[in-house]
Amino acid sequence: MDILFVVPYAPNLVRTRSYNLIRHLSLRGNRVAVYALWTNEQERADLENLKQDCYQVEALSMPAWRSMWNCLMALPSRAPLQSVYSWRPNLVTQLNGNVDFDVVHVEHLRGSRYGLYLKQQKQLPVVWDSVDCISHLFQQAAAHGRGFSDRLRSRLELGRTERYESWLLDKFDRVLVTSPIDKQAFESMNGNGNGCPTQISVLGNGVDLDYFSPDASITREPATLVVSGKMSYHANIAMTTNLVHEIMPLVWAQRPDVKLWIVGKDPGQQIQELAEHSSVTVTGTVDDVRPYLRQATIAVTPVAYGAGIQNKVLEAMATATPVVTTPLAISALEVVPGRDALVAEEPDRFAGSILELLGDPVRRRQLGENGLSYVSSHHRWPDIAARLEDYYCEAIHKEKQAIAVS
Repeated sequence: MDILFVVPYAPNLVRTRSYNLIRHLSLRGNRVAVYALWTNEQERADLENLKQDCYQVEALSMPAWRSMWNCLMALPSRAPLQSVYSWRPNLVTQLNGNVDFDVVHVEHLRGSRYGLYLKQQKQLPVVWDSVDCISHLFQQAAAHGRGFSDRLRSRLELGRTERYESWLLDKFDRVLVTSPIDKQAFESMNGNGNGCPTQISVLGNGVDLDYFSPDASITREPATLVVSGKMSYHANIAMTTNLVHEIMPLVWAQRPDVKLWIVGKDPGQQIQELAEHSSVTVTGTVDDVRPYLRQATIAVTPVAYGAGIQNKVLEAMATATPVVTTPLAISALEVVPGRDALVAEEPDRFAGSILELLGDPVRRRQLGENGLSYVSSHHRWPDIAARLEDYYCEAIHKEKQAIAVS
């Protein structure tokens, strides 16, 4: 197939979903053209590197001032700020001269406006990969966000986003999400009150098992925990501050030797201040997260709220690092608690699970092996790309039927 992939940011190892779908669709013989936006020179370089996997990559800069201007102009309207944040008309201008595609794949709420244009003006079949149900995420952030600004932002956007996502549901030939919970959240919106005629399908995330893998030559650091993720993301900020303030004191009370690595890009002041504790290291942006996952004794992901699939859990498992996590973090997975990961919710139980594993090297090794076996069986990108091709074919068929009827 000739596939147009429109992404409102740069697909890369951090934005792993679009990056790996593009790569594996190309490896399966499809001709993939990528139209994307970049905000800094690193993202621009990432898009240049993507050219070796695609037959065409077109990229435009999206400076922060333009995003802020888009949001400012949208404030008096009913449109959510997410829907205009990445709107760059020049990208559409580039699309105007090149619309000979079998199907269009548009990612995220930020990219939905491009999908609407291509669907309405060019009559192309469009698959909207929402990834997460953003209004569901905002509902959780409004209730659980630790900072006043986080809760205020979520509440400001919540009503707008709910209305807009509900309106979007029947505008495309297929809607994709990463988890059954996000699908349920969309379906509960009930379209326009008469059900949603567009099928909503779950397309989970995978793991690059060639990139994230165990390394037997690396010796794990004793009594060392790692928590990873983009540390400017509000759900990760809430997760990490909760870990340090609520869980780790219970661990240190019995094991004062335990160290914690906080690994992830763009940590703000709230995260950086956690390094004031002598046993906490905040790395900031790192070139490669794998050494930290491979050297840590245990990966911890005490997710309090969020949406979709928690890639941080899958990546830790792929390196055979034992994981202690929360029920929410594995709610979109088929993980068996106690076999593939230890699962706990309350701070005392979470701390107890950490302490249990620290004292049992045999259990740690078995849990790590089981986690690796799980991701190898359930989260291979080639399998996910093949399933996505089926969704594309159904979208193309649906569009042809609509044209025939009209």
